[in-house]
Amino acid sequence: MSAQTSPTGAPTDDAPHRLGVRVYYEDTDFSGFVYHASYLRFLERGRTELLRGLAGDQSDLHREARGLVFVVRRMALDFIRPARMDDQLTIVTRTRQLRGASMQLAQEVRRGDDLLVAADVTVACVRDGRAIRLPEALRRLLAPSGEA
Repeated sequence: MSAQTSPTGAPTDDAPHRLGVRVYYEDTDFSGFVYHASYLRFLERGRTELLRGLAGDQSDLHREARGLVFVVRRMALDFIRPARMDDQLTIVTRTRQLRGASMQLAQEVRRGDDLLVAADVTVACVRDGRAIRLPEALRRLLAPSGEA
């Protein structure tokens, strides 16, 4: 798979977004391994930086789109291998599918070539607590190859 990304980490040429994350003491449990909930924060950062690379800050997007926010509707995680303190990880995020008011993302937490965690995430587009259609400009930026 091509790993071409822009300086912001935004995907180019259908490559996934990549974000480097260092594991700190605060991310681990008493065993020295990354605590399972810490992976949720790493994955959130990956999704946030994907959007930032494509559309700018979420706070700007929220303001410009009159209150649009993204909420996780569903997340399935597969914990394959543990990460440890001081590990340098890569959070890989790619759009799997766009629907009317939601997007399905595939995310991975990697240490080098090793897959540590795989996640399937459904994110809904919401305004005032109600699902709304993804804005067309954002839909074009997020679309996986062959979809628009």
